Amino acid sequence: MKCKICNKLVKGRSDKKFCSQRCKNYYHVNLRKVTAIAVKDIDTILHRNRSILLEVLGKNILQKKVSRIILEKKKFNFKYNTHWHVNSNNKTFYWVYDFGWMSFSYDEILIVRKRTL
Repeated sequence: MKCKICNKLVKGRSDKKFCSQRCKNYYHVNLRKVTAIAVKDIDTILHRNRSILLEVLGKNILQKKVSRIILEKKKFNFKYNTHWHVNSNNKTFYWVYDFGWMSFSYDEILIVRKRTL
């Protein structure tokens, strides 16, 4: 078998992937860099979405119905959420951390805040 980094012949165990500790470290450091960049970009979008929901909902209101256009003008990205929940009425709520939204129609969005104990 050949090393994943330098293509030198790997000696030792049959499941070994790298010829040296140096090649192994190089591989894993670069893998972490690529992962960190992707995670940072997604996390930025999620935090921006949460900030927009907080701004639109306000600090003390638990739920509010708004026009979809309001969120779109603020550059809310509907494709990114942290999780979702289907309620007993078979409606899907999409969540960004502690804020959720549900589409009533293409024009109306219900924004909710998760209640804390």
